[in-house]
Amino acid sequence: MLVLGIETSCDETAAAVVRDDGFVLSSIISSQIPLFSSIGGVVPEMAARAHTENILLVIEEALQAGGTSWEQIDSIAVTRGPGLIGSLLVGQSTAQALSFSLRKPLKQIDHLRAHVLAVELWDTSTPSTSLSTVYARQHVNDGFHVETGLKIKFPAIGLLVSGGHTEILWMADREHWEVVGSTLDDAAGEAFDKVGKLLGLPYPGGPNVSKAALSGDPKKFAFPRAMMERRNLNFSFSGLKTAVLREVRTFNASKQGDGEGERIRFISDIAASFQQAVIDVLLEKTVRAVEQFSREKSEVRSVILAGGVAANKALREAMSERFGALLRVPGLRYCTDNAAMVGGVEKASNSRNDTIKCW
Repeated sequence: MLVLGIETSCDETAAAVVRDDGFVLSSIISSQIPLFSSIGGVVPEMAARAHTENILLVIEEALQAGGTSWEQIDSIAVTRGPGLIGSLLVGQSTAQALSFSLRKPLKQIDHLRAHVLAVELWDTSTPSTSLSTVYARQHVNDGFHVETGLKIKFPAIGLLVSGGHTEILWMADREHWEVVGSTLDDAAGEAFDKVGKLLGLPYPGGPNVSKAALSGDPKKFAFPRAMMERRNLNFSFSGLKTAVLREVRTFNASKQGDGEGERIRFISDIAASFQQAVIDVLLEKTVRAVEQFSREKSEVRSVILAGGVAANKALREAMSERFGALLRVPGLRYCTDNAAMVGGVEKASNSRNDTIKCW
């Protein structure tokens, strides 16, 4: 069975062909980063217009890259939300038109659910590392090994970290999920992007903060770890963002250093210290969730790290070191918005919440 996935929830126009065992035949993404780099953020109307211009070309490229034809596609899956309404409408309208004209079943997919289940996707870049299961794959990044494509064992705890959401999920089984912790203000990915802007880094800020952090000292600045003293599973990152702003203003006012080198060191140290503060909170809250639900419900058998921020190398390392074989994480290319995760949910779930429409 082959599924055509379509994703247009924000600023990525994406299409993919996914097999019913989670194997990704193709995953094509048309990024709008060049469009918004000079602006420093996504403009919803511009994003929707760009989706309209690109979506049919992206779908056609996905079919060609996957070596498939329309006759071989068994069903279509499209993101229904959450996301930018104008962007979502482009994907929805396109998917519905294709479903009607080609007489292919259409399934609407929850964007956040797709991010979580992306941990089960695999492709030719993730060769098998286990003879016992076809789901054991390994992704290698800069010499650091993280198992990807692993099948989720339930019950599970999920940490979903993106630009718009930071949540901890209790997942009793594949269909019954509960949000047990969330951010009270900024999402972690949003904080990364805003700190990037404060530091004058290129758009998008998050990945560039992580890049700058590689050469910085994570102990240089004692940034706050909010909500750590509270026993709940919620997060808060607005205070951390404000603390960064104060340090930037202090540095700029004091005019420290006579050259560009001093400023680069400052940015690297700020980025590393900020990143470490975020990781400390995310890791600690996830550990608490695992311990709490293993004690109160049933022993947790998987820990999932998903969402755009799951591509952060330092976070992946910290989670891997703490949870070992329990960890489930997507391959790097499936962390940020993509259509393979949308097609993957279609094959992986019969949830009542994923409304099925047919021609």
